Amino acid sequence: MSSKTVLQLSGIKQDYGQGETVLTILKNANFSLMAGETVALVAPSGTGKSTLLHIAGLLEHPTDGEVTLGGEACNGLGDDQRTRMRRNGIGFVYQFHHLLPEFTALENIMMPQLIAGLTMAEARERASQLLDYMRISHRGEHRPAELSGGEQQRVAIARAVANAPLVLLADEPTGNLDPETASYVFSALEALVRQSGLAALIATHNHDLARRMDRCVTIIDGKVVDYDPGARPVI
Repeated sequence: MSSKTVLQLSGIKQDYGQGETVLTILKNANFSLMAGETVALVAPSGTGKSTLLHIAGLLEHPTDGEVTLGGEACNGLGDDQRTRMRRNGIGFVYQFHHLLPEFTALENIMMPQLIAGLTMAEARERASQLLDYMRISHRGEHRPAELSGGEQQRVAIARAVANAPLVLLADEPTGNLDPETASYVFSALEALVRQSGLAALIATHNHDLARRMDRCVTIIDGKVVDYDPGARPVI
């Protein structure tokens, strides 16, 4: 595993206003992610798990603190620059696949590459390689409605990494799948991380999957702390 830090959250604070009340979700939260590393984020609902992912993914501005992606500080960037950083440096996978229903699996994976400026031929070749790597090349011409849940999520993962990002952020990527399918999808994701050097932060309630990752963290009192998924559950 590389020792290069690709994502750094330093002193993150996030407040939300509720009328005259200020609700502090994250408080001096610190977190780092290395290239080629998989980290499980296991935390109860309401503790700031989604907020942390949104801040790490440059979808939200923190109230205080700094996000550094690939060595570049992001808080002072304008909207266009943050969009560029998200497009080139971050891949997202959610519990629901969010594939475009009118396009085939292959076309869904090609889409972000075309937006990034690749030619049709380049995007098709890369998408075909990813489908093959995720072991669903035979389903490339099928639309999402014709795919199983596990196949849909593998397409979503392939789409998320199509532009070779530094970091993959996943929010319950196997939450809608049965245990056997979830394990298979995670194995494909894990192999992709190992081969490419991609770093992955994966929010999950599945302690079996969490134990398969390099390390596990949770959120306690607004701070990110190490967590042993074999110990007493936090959820």
